[in-house]
Amino acid sequence: MADYHVFSSSDLTNWEDHGVIVTQNKVPWVEKDSYTMWAPDCVEKNGTYYFYFPAQPKGQKGFAVGVAIANDPAGPFHPMDKPIDGVHGIDPCVLIDDDGRAYIYSVGPECLVGAPLKENMVQLADTMRRMEGLPDGFKEGPFAFKREGMYYLTFPWVRKKDGTETLAYAMSSNPLGPWTFKGIIMAEHRNSCWTIHHSIVRYHGQWYLFYHHNDYSPKFDKNRSVCIDSLFFNADGTIREVRPTLRGVGITKASSRIQIDRYSDIHDAAISYLNNDNPFEGWQTVFHKRGAWVRYNRVDFGTGVTGCTLRIRNNRPCQVIIRADGKIVARVKVGANISFTTVSGKADTNCQGVHDLTVEPASDGEVAIDWIRFSSDNSKLNLRQH
Repeated sequence: MADYHVFSSSDLTNWEDHGVIVTQNKVPWVEKDSYTMWAPDCVEKNGTYYFYFPAQPKGQKGFAVGVAIANDPAGPFHPMDKPIDGVHGIDPCVLIDDDGRAYIYSVGPECLVGAPLKENMVQLADTMRRMEGLPDGFKEGPFAFKREGMYYLTFPWVRKKDGTETLAYAMSSNPLGPWTFKGIIMAEHRNSCWTIHHSIVRYHGQWYLFYHHNDYSPKFDKNRSVCIDSLFFNADGTIREVRPTLRGVGITKASSRIQIDRYSDIHDAAISYLNNDNPFEGWQTVFHKRGAWVRYNRVDFGTGVTGCTLRIRNNRPCQVIIRADGKIVARVKVGANISFTTVSGKADTNCQGVHDLTVEPASDGEVAIDWIRFSSDNSKLNLRQH
């Protein structure tokens, strides 16, 4: 953990990497090559962006929290010469209240702590104190926000002995508590990742939960990638439990490669790596019998399509049926292929707008699909296998 990047998106599907904004050996107070830049946070106040990050100070053990400042969310960020006096530990988070007052939270010795910040956003206005009312068990990575007059303190929490982290939360009428524990946002995650660090963002009226997992590095959970799922609230302000999906959020253009392994729902099909020795090659969806299917939500067909292409592997001749909100949009007949091959067919030209996609084989035998893609250009439509 040597540095931090900034990524941006306007559709939560396509992301731009703006590069490194803070790196360990260019922060004056950070121990050289310490690799201790753990979970950060960033807030904006009066047009200035404040990036809070933990790291090991020179010649010391443990962690301090520093600040880098910029006039643009993509930087350049300029780190301060010294960390914030009085803030120790990891995983800082900052909440700016409706009245402009700011509060910082972090992980102190075996507990979550918090305090108000001064108007300059880089000094404490009071000493850090323990957040009361939280459950027993290891907690880290706090993220605080406000919604409809109530404050939420969310945090990764290990609720079982020798267990992995959940995401949990508490609510209060005061930004520094005392807090009332409310329960789980996300249960222990699938597979092998021990942590579920997170943040919560409201964008265009919808709340989203950002978190991480090690899907691309199943044998080493310190290498993690970002996941996003929608977040919803009950009428009383409590948070509905989020069940992690591979689909995530956003709208996918029909003309892009649609990775159906990131399904919204699945029946009698399985997901596996294309290459177990290199997870970064991605995944395949394997259908084992007729009647199996996967659904992939929110595909934008625009003003219409004319063709459909699949990257497919199948042991015997088959037919793949693709539906848009239940209506057949394409039938693609495929000869036997013992290795992955791209195959094209016609698509329904009347299919327009955003639809949920369902993909299913209409034949018996194992069928594996890497991705599908639709075309609206007749000149590029190829009805032969290639």
